[in-house]
Order: sequence, then C-alpha cells, then structure tokens
Amino acid sequence: MKKLLNALAIMSLVATVPAAAADRHTLPDGFVYLDEAIPDLVLELRYATSDNFVGQPIDGYRHAHAILSAPAATALAEVQAALRPFGAGLKVFDAYRPQRAVDHFVRWGQDIGDRQTKPDYYPGVAKADLFREGYIASRSSHSRGSTVDLTIVYSDPDGSLRELDMGSRFDFFGPESWPDSRRVTAQQRANRALLQILMTAHGFASYPQEWWHFTFAGEPYPDSYFDFPN
Repeated sequence: MKKLLNALAIMSLVATVPAAAADRHTLPDGFVYLDEAIPDLVLELRYATSDNFVGQPIDGYRHAHAILSAPAATALAEVQAALRPFGAGLKVFDAYRPQRAVDHFVRWGQDIGDRQTKPDYYPGVAKADLFREGYIASRSSHSRGSTVDLTIVYSDPDGSLRELDMGSRFDFFGPESWPDSRRVTAQQRANRALLQILMTAHGFASYPQEWWHFTFAGEPYPDSYFDFPN
C-alpha cells in the first residue's frame, strides 16, 4: 500500500511538468534540459513570468526552459531520487541564467523610481541598497550554469501539490531568507535544514543569504559566464 501511495504521489508531480516544447534549441556542449534529465521535476520558472521581484518577464527567458550543466543535473537527479520514496520532490524556480537576464536585473536595480514590487519582495530594504547588500550584482553564479534555486514539494492525500513552508517566499530580499534566520519558526528552519542537508549531501554548496540557492561544488565552468537564451 505504501509503494502505491508513493507511486500516486510521484504521478501527481509528473503531471505538473509541462510537455516538451518544440522551440528548444541545441544547447552548448555540457548542458542539458532539466525536464529531460529529471522528468518528474516540477518547474516554476519565475523569470519567464511577471511573478518576480522585477515585475515583468526577464530578458533571456523567452522559452522558459530550465537548463543546467550536465554534472549539476546529475547531482540534482540524485536529490530527486532521495525524495521520491517519500512522495516528495523538487520544484525549481531558476537554473541557468543568461547574462542578459543579469543585465536586466542591474538596469532594474538602477531605476530607483520603480518600486512597485517592494511590498512583496524587499519591504525592509531600500532599493538603493540592494547592490550594497548583495541582493543584486553584475555577475551571477547562475550564468556559469551550475546554480539552481529550488524548494521541496509534496503531494497531499487529495493529490494537490504543496511546497514545504520555508518561512519566506522565493527571492525575498531580507534576513528572513537567510537559511538560519531566527525570524522564522523552528519548523520553517527545520524545513530549510532538510533542503540544505539533501543538497549538500549531493555536492551542492548553499548561499548564506538565500535558503533556495545552491551551487554545484564541482561546477565545470567556474570562470565562464554564458549568455545563450533558455
């Protein structure tokens, strides 16, 4: 019975993954599409939509594909495999990020007058301080192809998909998003710890200001910043 419930839970995860798009292009050597490498991965690529801190789709996310270096994708598949027996899995918010997207973030950050997303994403930080405090930079590890933003999801008995409660939303700029923040509950910190333990056990390094952000320690392109679209 337990195996059946697990199978049903994974089926509900698979059902949320979009079908392969006809517009995908040949990737540079060493990169893979995540929905091909991990078919039951849940994708919610926020930068292909307006549901992000900029408030509009971001340059370079025209086709909304999740891409990662092959070694990082292999390690991520191991994390997914560890969660699968429990009827749980990973949801990816962002993976490889073209440099043109980072440039878009920088332009937005320099436009001090545009503060429409401040209440939801950075209520406690002045927009003029986002660069100084490290929330925006002209270079991102995502552009090297081995960094991923993600959380854990599970299937309720009724089949609905839920995220573990991490205490702050993805891309929230503030101390509440630090993995060990005391501004969230003990249960929320435990949920973050579970994600960290799983990711670090499979070769990823965490980032001290964002509970969702992990870089594959053995990244194959540590000095390269790519700009091919996804």
